[in-house]
Amino acid sequence: MPDDPAVARANGLLYPRARTAAVIGTFIILAIGCLYVAQSLLLPVLMAFLLSLVFSPVVRTLKRYRIPESITALVIVTSLTLAVIAGVYGLSTPVSKWIEDAPRIEWQLRSKLAALGGPLEKLRDAQEQVEQATEQAQAADVQKVILQEPTLISQAAQSAPEIVAGIALMMVLMLFLLSSGDMVYQKISRTLPTDGDQRTGFRIAQDIEREVSRYLLTISVINIGLGVLIGGLLAMVGMPNPFLWGLVAALLNYVPMLGAVVGVGIVGMVALVSMPTLTQAFLPPAIYLACTVLEGQFLTPALVGNRLRINTVAIILAIAFWGWIWGFIGVLLAVPFLIVTRVLANHVAGLGGLRDILGPRDDTRPEP
Repeated sequence: MPDDPAVARANGLLYPRARTAAVIGTFIILAIGCLYVAQSLLLPVLMAFLLSLVFSPVVRTLKRYRIPESITALVIVTSLTLAVIAGVYGLSTPVSKWIEDAPRIEWQLRSKLAALGGPLEKLRDAQEQVEQATEQAQAADVQKVILQEPTLISQAAQSAPEIVAGIALMMVLMLFLLSSGDMVYQKISRTLPTDGDQRTGFRIAQDIEREVSRYLLTISVINIGLGVLIGGLLAMVGMPNPFLWGLVAALLNYVPMLGAVVGVGIVGMVALVSMPTLTQAFLPPAIYLACTVLEGQFLTPALVGNRLRINTVAIILAIAFWGWIWGFIGVLLAVPFLIVTRVLANHVAGLGGLRDILGPRDDTRPEP
């Protein structure tokens, strides 16, 4: 009996779609694997492009006053390099001290938490004593080999050459990107087939530069002010190394929502260990929380405006994905990547669905 024509037609449509889905799925898996494996190369390159987007308007503005692009780029890169060196040198002492005191801090934290949950801690201690007594009775004459895990300082020393090489690559590449002006945009747009596509591609590159640079410059000024404010207030209440926690607050605030939660938790644990009473230990995390709430609810929405009108779920998923791929640097790059993706979706007609997914609930239309 011959096959039903309708069934044959359905199978003819189903199999090509299945092959296409399989090819796309394989490509996505391979792309994620490449992103993870090549992070030592991709991270400096992407950071160089991102920083060049931030400082390109500065280079272009000074060019109007007949200051060569190469001179401006050299000054910017040199200033950033000196700032990184000064920051590493200034923070090396307090950071190394906190790392060395980590066992003592853990013991003090356990003691403070035991005062809050005494019965549970006593039960845990009793269980540990029973386990130790059982092990001693069963294996009194058995020699044990203890494998000591590498400390944070040894791990940092091992990865220091790779970090220095990545920073050097980032600075050199950013120097040439800033010195070249719009050459990179023009060359990328010229690879497109038609004149209309080339003009559209160049306009997309300019829009990406404008949106990312404005967002990062604005949020950087906000974060610096927030870090100075938190550091000054923590110094007033007697928090140890207050300016270190101000810097931590400034860096964590690049991560929307989650950064403030992590910062409050870290400052709360340190305050619980460092402060003599629970009332005094409550002040530093309360100050941190109050400053971040005021910044997140009033200051940032007023200054950033529509540049961060992105679905909250998309932001959280992007932070989780890039943090899983590239760690803390990936977390910092998540929101700029979303801004770039949204600019592309606003210009490319076939990405209307992606634009609607990334946009907030009350904004499903492309930006003008």
